[in-house]
Amino acid sequence: MFFQRKKRIRQAEDERLLALIEEMKQRLSKQQAIISSSVDPSPTVLNDLRITEAKYLFLLKEARVRHENGNDKSN
Repeated sequence: MFFQRKKRIRQAEDERLLALIEEMKQRLSKQQAIISSSVDPSPTVLNDLRITEAKYLFLLKEARVRHENGNDKSN
């Protein structure tokens, strides 16, 4: 019984992690597009890009540690 609950919690957190990765990927793409289209981006915008990129890379590493793959969904 305890193991079933643990499995459910892990599955829910894995799904949450995948959703966060997708959200960060979209946010990073938008920020990169804004910076590439701007003539002289401000240091604040560049710092925001670096922060978003760091968060995205952290989430990818966490998914790698958890052995998560978005295409591999087993029930």
